Amino acid sequence: MSKVQSKKEIMRNSLNAIEINVGKNGVNDNVLEELKRQLKNNEIVKVRFTRTIASNKDEFLEEIVSETKSQLVDVRGNVAVLYKRKR
Repeated sequence: MSKVQSKKEIMRNSLNAIEINVGKNGVNDNVLEELKRQLKNNEIVKVRFTRTIASNKDEFLEEIVSETKSQLVDVRGNVAVLYKRKR
């Protein structure tokens, strides 16, 4: 793949992406560490929020993006797609 992927390519590749579930406890250190590890290995990760915390997902996504230094590619419903290019 090229160094810079288009959003369309990332979304196509996200069909087989690892999915991390964020439950009622929200985003904690364990979730962040797992996201960092999965982004390092896979470049693309889906984050699924439970319905109980879906109203706060924007705040959680800001925290996740800043902590993992990733890019928010897309949000559909309670699922967000994150991308971080491998080095």
